Amino acid sequence: MAALLRLPTLIFDCPGSFPHRHNFAVTAVDYSIRRRKSRSSAVTCSASGGPSSSEISSTAKIRSEVLSPFRTVRMFFYLAFIASGSLGGLIALSQLIGALANPSRAADITEILKGLGIDVGAVSTFAFLYYRENKSKNAQVARLSREEFLSNLKLRVDERRILPLSAFRGIARLVILAGPASFIQDAFKLSEPFSESLLERGILVVPFVTDGGSPKFESEEEEETKEINGKRKRLWQLEPVYAAEWSKWLDEQKKLAKISPESPVYLSLRMDGRVRGSGVGYPPWNAFVAQLPPVKGIWTGLLDGMDGRV
Repeated sequence: MAALLRLPTLIFDCPGSFPHRHNFAVTAVDYSIRRRKSRSSAVTCSASGGPSSSEISSTAKIRSEVLSPFRTVRMFFYLAFIASGSLGGLIALSQLIGALANPSRAADITEILKGLGIDVGAVSTFAFLYYRENKSKNAQVARLSREEFLSNLKLRVDERRILPLSAFRGIARLVILAGPASFIQDAFKLSEPFSESLLERGILVVPFVTDGGSPKFESEEEEETKEINGKRKRLWQLEPVYAAEWSKWLDEQKKLAKISPESPVYLSLRMDGRVRGSGVGYPPWNAFVAQLPPVKGIWTGLLDGMDGRV
């Protein structure tokens, strides 16, 4: 289901959406975000905090040019060849009309038709190449626009901090879940055996409840399980805010992927904020652990771009 951002009717309000949540200790991820936020202006609790569609489109076009720097040059030459072939075809067509009207030039008709065929073939070929290049460009810009819109959606880190998804770039790999409360609850239980390994790989979960329910991210509190329970809570500590913006984005992704609006889905992001993969149903927690490199240790930096396929 890699086409899914390529993925909801969600209910979260600005002031605490999950009243049962606790305040968690500041993790390394929180500390990195706090340092980044100290250099920027504070985020206010306002639904109008995101950029306009024109700003997103401009950013997406710039990113598209960076990712495909020679596309514009290719498209220019395609247009130049189309114009040249069209001009040659018009000249050949006028010559053909003259030859047909003058019996003395009947011998030239074969050569004129040959040249006209070459011109028509060249125009058709370069028109197809231009169409394919333009279609690829539009698809890329649309995808980048959706990713830019996603990066400006807001998350609540704790009671005092609301950050856009872009603040987590280079810091965490976000996994977005969207579904009814029972789906979110089951996904939480399935992730429990992998909590420590997921956190080591910088994964943080963003749960979206689509039926107005309230899943509980709690485990049995015992002395020997207190530490691992704290890690499970940190894994699931992020909360989305501004329901209308999240709902709009997610509804569009499901429509593009031709998925039923009621289907529970997941979406995993790379460290740089790009979409890694998506699908219907529960996230493959074991595959995340198997494929993604830890964010600390000897391989940090070297494997940052090798984010796996799940």
